[in-house]
Amino acid sequence: MMNPNAKDALEKFKMEAAREVGVNLKNGYNGDLSSKEAGSVGGQMVKKMIEQYENSMK
Repeated sequence: MMNPNAKDALEKFKMEAAREVGVNLKNGYNGDLSSKEAGSVGGQMVKKMIEQYENSMK
């Protein structure tokens, strides 16, 4: 089981990434998204995680 605080933080992070790439996510099920939209959200999340890691290395 995932820590509830971590789950909430990940959900917030996902919503933030979706806003940045212009994808309208809603709470709960988002199965109506295209593969392109879902991929752009995931890609943005990875990009931000890499940036955060690189900034922590400085």
